[in-house]
Amino acid sequence: MSVDKDTVLRIAKLARIAMDDAQASGMEAELNALLAWVEQLSEVDCENVPPMTSVVEQRLRTREDVVTDGGYADDLMKNAPQSEGHFFVVPKVVE
Repeated sequence: MSVDKDTVLRIAKLARIAMDDAQASGMEAELNALLAWVEQLSEVDCENVPPMTSVVEQRLRTREDVVTDGGYADDLMKNAPQSEGHFFVVPKVVE
């Protein structure tokens, strides 16, 4: 896969990046080099490599899933500048 100058300018427009023709030519070469490097990765044999979530083998720490008491709504509402019941009152921002 290769990228031409028009594609670079289109990507720049979609990303809202200001780019002139000289910059686009330089970026074209950089993107084509990057894509060539990615294509080299497809040559690597990874048939017997197990899927990993990290390069360092580790186990995720877990905790027991227990229900806590919660029930601190009254204490939380003491900090609210305006409240109604157990809800914060805020100005309307969408009409």
